[in-house]
Amino acid sequence: MEKPKLIVDGKRLDGRGFEELRPIKIEAGVLKRADGSCYLEMGKNKIIAAVYGPREVHPRHLQDPSKAVIRYRYNMAPFSVEERKKPGPDRRSVEISKVSREALEPVIMKELFPRSGIDVFVEVLQADAGTRTACLNAASVALIDAGVAMRGMITAVAVAKVDGQLVLDPMKEEDNYGEADVPIAFLIRNGRIEAIALLQMDGRLTLEETRRAIELAKKGVMQIYKLQREAIMRKYMREGEDYEGSAEAAEVAKELSENEGGSEKEGGQSEQEVKE
Repeated sequence: MEKPKLIVDGKRLDGRGFEELRPIKIEAGVLKRADGSCYLEMGKNKIIAAVYGPREVHPRHLQDPSKAVIRYRYNMAPFSVEERKKPGPDRRSVEISKVSREALEPVIMKELFPRSGIDVFVEVLQADAGTRTACLNAASVALIDAGVAMRGMITAVAVAKVDGQLVLDPMKEEDNYGEADVPIAFLIRNGRIEAIALLQMDGRLTLEETRRAIELAKKGVMQIYKLQREAIMRKYMREGEDYEGSAEAAEVAKELSENEGGSEKEGGQSEQEVKE
């Protein structure tokens, strides 16, 4: 089968520029029975994340007397892809669950919750490439919504190499037929990128291309980060609740009180601006 041309007249197939994100929608607090939750759309991806805990760990022999146990479950619904997926975990979902948990664990203040468990469930309702990064974005918002104390926020995006060109946030066709795919997650605290939390690669890039991919991803995650914060602010403004229990949420509240609506003025893009 001949590989399709993915860049035509300097544009991607969906009309985006090389450094442009897909439309993004984030809503916090969508599930009443969860301690924290988030619904996220990233392009055609539709993700729901739910957090339960901190709560008692069962079975008890899994408890850690010094810190909380973090469990992360990534799952794709059978109807999330064109050809029906077999229900239940497979090797891919187990691998994504593992690397996603490892990306989130250093950010969560586990030492504050000894003998407890924090369970993060993410369900892909509709898939369109980049689901692991979209799920991490949703899980981070859900953890803050649950009031879990965190050192910052995890924000993720993928970069792909398509027809020899690096592009931000690849869609399905670019993921399937591109030369490389690089999902990257960052720890962001107080509006600054502090560390890389996840870096994987499928395909091959030169050292210089890898550096450029990381810089491109940094630009993308700062836009997503502002949308994550806006989603949290909207939820708590709507319900009139406070932000106690989460350092990141407290920082959001502080910034809001000092400059209402100031996140857009700092150079970020609102949900509508990203869509445009």
